[in-house]
Amino acid sequence: MHVESASLPDSYADLKALTLSLIEVLRHKSLEVESLKFQLFQLRRWRFGAASEQLNAEQLALWQAELEADIAATESKLAEHELEPKATTPAKRVAKREKLPDWLPRVEHRHQPASCNCAQCGAPLLEIGEEISEQLDMIPAKFFVHRHIRPKLACRQCQTVHSPALPNQPIDKGLPAPGLLAQVLIAKYADHCPLHRQEGIYARMGVELPRSTMAGWIGYLEVLLEPLVEVLRGELLAERYLQADETTVPVLAPGTGHTATGYLWAYRSGPWSARQAVVFDFQLNRSKQWPLQFLHGFAGILQVDGYAGYHDVFRSGKVIEAGCVAHARRKFYEVHEATKSPFARHALLEIAKLYAIEAEAKDLIATERAALRRARAGPILDGFKHWLEHTLAQAPPRSALAKAIGYTLHRWTALQRYLDDGMLNIDNNPIERTLRGATLGRKNYLFCGSEGGGRRAALIYSLIETCKLNRIAPYIYFVEILTKLPTCRAKDLPELLPYHWQPNRAAPQYQLA
Repeated sequence: MHVESASLPDSYADLKALTLSLIEVLRHKSLEVESLKFQLFQLRRWRFGAASEQLNAEQLALWQAELEADIAATESKLAEHELEPKATTPAKRVAKREKLPDWLPRVEHRHQPASCNCAQCGAPLLEIGEEISEQLDMIPAKFFVHRHIRPKLACRQCQTVHSPALPNQPIDKGLPAPGLLAQVLIAKYADHCPLHRQEGIYARMGVELPRSTMAGWIGYLEVLLEPLVEVLRGELLAERYLQADETTVPVLAPGTGHTATGYLWAYRSGPWSARQAVVFDFQLNRSKQWPLQFLHGFAGILQVDGYAGYHDVFRSGKVIEAGCVAHARRKFYEVHEATKSPFARHALLEIAKLYAIEAEAKDLIATERAALRRARAGPILDGFKHWLEHTLAQAPPRSALAKAIGYTLHRWTALQRYLDDGMLNIDNNPIERTLRGATLGRKNYLFCGSEGGGRRAALIYSLIETCKLNRIAPYIYFVEILTKLPTCRAKDLPELLPYHWQPNRAAPQYQLA
């Protein structure tokens, strides 16, 4: 509180009363500062300490956006109420700002000084360089209309009328341009915004787009995109090492008012493969025939979580099983969480040693990674297996610990297969991460509207998630391939796959009024 000297009271009693009131204000201010500091400590602890406390990944995703805003607001309030001069406060660690992409358009603002003479001595100023700073801005999404104007040309001699042909469109004679179609697809399958929500969003922007109309567009695009995904599937099956996993998807059962349980199967290349690809397959059940059908023609190593539905795939002898150490670890983690068993804790510590080695090996080439694993992880696994067999002999046969040990020993050959092949991952976590988008979408949709809807979702998820694996913006990718697919020859389809695709930096820029 700032008090002018002229406004101070003359009498001792009034001055004493003013002093006491200032002390009370300062006390309240100190309490508020301490409260804000405690809030900031908690917020930062949530942000930086979440991973160590094993918070659920979905919880983190829900909290993250609001958490950053809360931290910024609390820091701002604390700066306003801080009693000490700013120079005495410890420097706040600021995250390093990433360079803005070169392909973003730039709008230059040139600022000229008020005077070309020095403010101190009046001498003329000389330009010795420039200081350039950049800010990121955006124009809110807006609809606009393409007007295709074609001259009509008449031939008097043969009495005919000629006109240039329209460019090929994803939907022949349809209303939507490629950009709008890409927006609807990405909003539904990447941003998990169902069509009825999109309908409301577009209505607020002044354009009525019924959900039935957009659903029809997606149906047309399914037919257009299906050959491209088939080519993607063919190239994926040419890999020598794949990972597979599946998750449930509720499907509306017409006429019953209930939902049935469908399954979204996912198959992806290894994390160190030159071809980063994933293909989804939707089926109405978890039958063993579906992986057998999808993987027809594949020969190599398949890494799975131990589900019996893959056994027929391995029975042919052309496909070799690799196990998932993370699933084995999960069994012991569940036992330890429930019983605090020291045996389960010991198993977790041994597996942690394996993951510490993987952290060192992740940036090595395949041969070096395999050599490191054999030299350091091999002895750990040998000792761990001996301990598992000894502990199993002492554990009650039907106990949770015995089941966890039995799961691990039963898959031991598959679990240690990663030791001799540097291209194999220690676990199935990469394929599980590709399923997260579908899992989040499932929470927003509640269910797929039909079996056909599930198959469309699998088709489009395949391209979107492959884009993500190759660090490609799905919207930019879809705008361009939807422009090219109508006239693309079958032999040229591989060029449009995300890991082969080259973005067109010379794409037209529309100047809108």
